Amino acid sequence: MAYQREFERRLDVAFVGVGSHAYRNLLPLTTYLPVRLRAFCDVNLALAKVTAEQYGVERCYASAAEMYRNERLDAVFLAVGPQLHPELACEAFRAGLHVWMEKPPAMRASEVEGMIRHRGDRAAVVGFKKVFMPATRKAVELLSMQQYGPLRTMLAEYPMSIPADGDQVLRDGRYTNWLGNGCHPVSLMLAVGGPPKAVTVYRAGAGGGVCLVEFAGGALGNFHMADGASMSQPCERYSFYGNGCTIVIENSSRVVLQRGIPFEYGRTATYAPAGTESGAVVWEPQNSLGTLENKAAFTQGMYDEMAYFCDCILAGRPVVHGSLEFALDVMKVYEAALLSDGGRVEIASEGRGRLGAEAAGPTP
Repeated sequence: MAYQREFERRLDVAFVGVGSHAYRNLLPLTTYLPVRLRAFCDVNLALAKVTAEQYGVERCYASAAEMYRNERLDAVFLAVGPQLHPELACEAFRAGLHVWMEKPPAMRASEVEGMIRHRGDRAAVVGFKKVFMPATRKAVELLSMQQYGPLRTMLAEYPMSIPADGDQVLRDGRYTNWLGNGCHPVSLMLAVGGPPKAVTVYRAGAGGGVCLVEFAGGALGNFHMADGASMSQPCERYSFYGNGCTIVIENSSRVVLQRGIPFEYGRTATYAPAGTESGAVVWEPQNSLGTLENKAAFTQGMYDEMAYFCDCILAGRPVVHGSLEFALDVMKVYEAALLSDGGRVEIASEGRGRLGAEAAGPTP
């Protein structure tokens, strides 16, 4: 990994949206990206200007179209709501720009299809951070190994509830937590499990429930919607069951590979047999050092998703991870879950997006 001042080649970029999320999480990460910040755009022009002063950005705009006309840019980062992504992304594509956008990508799957039609040869990445986080990539790497794969089933636990009036939500274009945060566990599940085939949702009477995702490759995903769990404590967990192993991601920052031990019922007398070829292996950040791998922006995948976007542009590589095709599959699961109400809803998947055995993010 390199720092902005160390890159020989850098992209001229702009940010559309400099609100709370961009200010806290995205703009600070430009320190580690091969970029030059050329302009900011926000409907709150005063906010854009005071932020620009901090980052040494000379020009600010209230209109993205005006910014695209006046600036010589390579790419744009969209840090606004999903209601605005389709129009702003297509506008940027028409201006010849590469586009990174925050999740969720849109309000409806059809809007993602529209972005795909307008994308042309431009790179487009959606910031599904859990697709890019190191823990997810480690799980995929392990499941790609012959001794541990293939994936058979998975269990995702996340505080969530799906609205009972799902068809009305879609008709009204209503923004719900199922869209805003549900895309986190869903995108991780698709990154590991591959293209979705069908969705079935069962709701609990007091909130929450179960969302079953069938994958085209044969695996089955059980998304336990743990509605009622406190968001102020560790609140999510993912378990993947392969060939003689269990892989667990805890709180986005701890990966445990349970390999089991040599075992004979009624005969085995120790849980810690000799050697290192059995038992558990654990990966977690070292929090006693002021380094990068233990910072939330890195453990949660936010750095990797933005760096991957920049790397694809500079290297001329097609986007695979976090692509609009992958985003379309996520949105299809989102819509199918709203419509299920106990019934099985089949999905025509784009068939892309599962992480390969190689890291989804940039080269460390």
